Amino acid sequence: MRAWLFVAAAAVLTLHVGVAGAADAPLLGIVSISATEANNARYIKGATAAAKEDGWKVSVIDASGSADQANAAMQNFAGLGAGAIIDMVFPWSSIGAGLAAAKSAGIPVVTWGGGLGGSIAATNGSGAPVAQPVIDRMVADLGGSGDVLALTYHTGEVCRNREVLLDGIVGKSPAIHVTRNEVRIPGYFEDGAQYANAWLASHPAGGGRLAIWGCWDDPAIGAIGALRQQGRDDVKVYGVNGNAQAIENIRNGHMTATAWEDSYTEGYRMVKLLAAIRAAGANWTPRAAEVPAVLVTQQNVAQFIKDHPDALGK
Repeated sequence: MRAWLFVAAAAVLTLHVGVAGAADAPLLGIVSISATEANNARYIKGATAAAKEDGWKVSVIDASGSADQANAAMQNFAGLGAGAIIDMVFPWSSIGAGLAAAKSAGIPVVTWGGGLGGSIAATNGSGAPVAQPVIDRMVADLGGSGDVLALTYHTGEVCRNREVLLDGIVGKSPAIHVTRNEVRIPGYFEDGAQYANAWLASHPAGGGRLAIWGCWDDPAIGAIGALRQQGRDDVKVYGVNGNAQAIENIRNGHMTATAWEDSYTEGYRMVKLLAAIRAAGANWTPRAAEVPAVLVTQQNVAQFIKDHPDALGK
């Protein structure tokens, strides 16, 4: 397949996926914060499936956690005359240059988790609604007191919103103390393990109720490696998104709970919305199109897998 993009002076991985056959099919540009992360990959797969049905050409750029690269990618998509752009999951406030380029070219931009603002036409996958069931469960499991290691990520709007929600819920239980560490993209598995090791050193077994929370699953999975290496089974572990590794860790007793986000359906539905957005033009009213999350625990994981066998990626 011919390359559809060139991003100048940026170490950006460009992926070209499932395109329509017509030479004049509109280009759908997808800018991902981490295209290989499981939940991002599921969203892209759903978006690509819908795009194939609706006659889009699809090009995906992995911005590797860099807002600068995301802006550059959006500017290049605008220069190529894309029919629409999907932002994953950079906050709208950090992609101003990209949004300006798209608006100038008359290209609608929708976002997965980036929030409504600026010239964003639609959003889904918003951080707080997805995370609420698992945060509620963690606080209930702690019984009003204990220590939490929160693995955060402030570049992504989703994680920022989830952390705000965490603060609001935990703030009602003053006997729960939160230690925060910021992970990197890439590097979240390693950071999760490193921060967990340091935190465990000051939180020995028997000292009270303990929990580790990742603003998405992968940092928490990295922390599980540290727990298993140290033989610590006294710490509950919570994630968000419900990727295949998280579901397996819950099934095997290493993770306590996650909130499964049906990101395939989110990607599929967002692309299906593009025709209406383009047809309405300036008359379009920005909106959220959320898909509810499902809380997965050690108590219901067997039934969840029966109901959603694709969640294991098999």
